[in-house]
Amino acid sequence: MLHALDTSDVARKYAVARYLPDWIVEPTLRHLPARMVSEITGIKSATGAETSGWFVGCTLTSRQLLNDPPERSTAKIIESCKLAADLGADIVGLGALTAVVGDKGITIAEQVDIGVTTGNSYTVATAIEGLTKAAQMIGHEPQHSTVAILGATGSIGSVCAKLLADEVARLILVGRRQDALDELAGEIAGSAVVETCTDISDALSKAPLVVAVTSSVEAVVEPHDLLPGAVVCDVARPRDVAKAVAEQRADVLVIEGGVVAVPGQVNFNFDFGFPPKMAYACMAETMILALEGRAEDYSLGNDLGIDRVREIQELGEKHGFKLAGFRSFERAVEQDTIDRVRKLAAEAIEAYQQGD
Repeated sequence: MLHALDTSDVARKYAVARYLPDWIVEPTLRHLPARMVSEITGIKSATGAETSGWFVGCTLTSRQLLNDPPERSTAKIIESCKLAADLGADIVGLGALTAVVGDKGITIAEQVDIGVTTGNSYTVATAIEGLTKAAQMIGHEPQHSTVAILGATGSIGSVCAKLLADEVARLILVGRRQDALDELAGEIAGSAVVETCTDISDALSKAPLVVAVTSSVEAVVEPHDLLPGAVVCDVARPRDVAKAVAEQRADVLVIEGGVVAVPGQVNFNFDFGFPPKMAYACMAETMILALEGRAEDYSLGNDLGIDRVREIQELGEKHGFKLAGFRSFERAVEQDTIDRVRKLAAEAIEAYQQGD
């Protein structure tokens, strides 16, 4: 399931929208029915299993999904799920902010006759894998590093924290509510020292590694927030990291979380900004479950469960899905970018130490 990130996405389909203010476009969008965006063909597992599907569009923007009454947004999402079922789908993956509305898919699953998943379990698995690999390439040793998790109390952030607790030296859990952070900290079992923080800038001043997975419509990470050599895995959509970071901080690396290569000769017949045969991990989870013949409710609600993350990672490997390198702000991250960040970070750290 797709949705418009903002009204500029609406204008890609309805050209007249580019000439109208948001306060006209968004209310109009609410009255448009869910629509079939494209057919997806050519997905073929390493086991020989095959599947196909569709992109369906939920006609709301990110701002509407976050700010409208949950029951209104939920009704639109259910409408989109029923369209998917009418097309012939056995399972539907909730994409971007359709996965965080209300109770994160539980009510939606109760109201439709096909399987529902947010794709969050596989998103977590690939985000952690991506962060770890990118950190090592820049020169960090994750087991001796501090990781800040922005949006730690959400469904993705909390399980990331639990999985990383034995992989890093220190975790800084960042969220809006101190009571929720304290509750999460009490649930984490591992060797890492666990701290909590409600100030993003303060947390980022202490953490060279970052997982960003808030539900904010606006960017929450600005250029001045990050340490030299910082590696940020931005799982959020819309992004948590401001584009200005890419423009102003050549000494940091921002990667998009959960970018995977899909096995077979897949054709999405829709341009969502990725190279051919690549998809978001949340999309890939739906494909993996379909290939496995498990058209069931999977990643729903706040408590994803570590076992579920590990299971979908194993199933992804079985069917031939794999991390597809790194991407940053719609572009592939080349080796020269890795080399540049590593060099500039080392220089900045050396200059700081000499200044002391």
